[in-house]
Amino acid sequence: MNVYSDSLHLALKYFKNTEVNISNVLLMMGDFNIRDSLWDPSFPFHSSISDDLIMIADSFELSLSSLTNPGPTRFSDMAGESNSVIDLMFLRHYSDKLDNHSILSECRLSSNHAPLIIDIPICEESVQISKLAILPNSEQESDFIKDVISNLSKLDTSNIKSIDKLDQIVTHLNVIVEQMWVKNTKKSRYSKHSK
Repeated sequence: MNVYSDSLHLALKYFKNTEVNISNVLLMMGDFNIRDSLWDPSFPFHSSISDDLIMIADSFELSLSSLTNPGPTRFSDMAGESNSVIDLMFLRHYSDKLDNHSILSECRLSSNHAPLIIDIPICEESVQISKLAILPNSEQESDFIKDVISNLSKLDTSNIKSIDKLDQIVTHLNVIVEQMWVKNTKKSRYSKHSK
């Protein structure tokens, strides 16, 4: 989640005063416009607004991320005004995969803010490219229904006297439907038009 909170801290006030229903936030970052000794060693004061920010981050189960290369994130163009740390990143509590970030001071170009970066590991995933399907109103659909009905009519349901017997019949029913499905389906590839 990317946040910009102006000098009046309107975004933080919104988060503080509104019940925000956002789940599974892995990281929150942005320009929070808060100078504080908690994250800026060159600034000697602590602010109650920082406490609000920490509380908001905690409500999303996030903690202030540590920097691999501490330094300013905002660079002042005005004489006499010092550089500061007002761009922050909060990461999921106790995550062993997401635990710190870096400042790319040399990549700020004409901006007075340096980009923050983090490496997010992505697990390898197998993507299915085909599926077994029966098209509606097709010959395969008719054959599937006929085969299931034919096999169901052969099921002996006259002697169901126990839960175990009922379970056996339901399991057999499941096997019949699965076998007839495999018999009558066609393999098709997913495309951009697949539903």
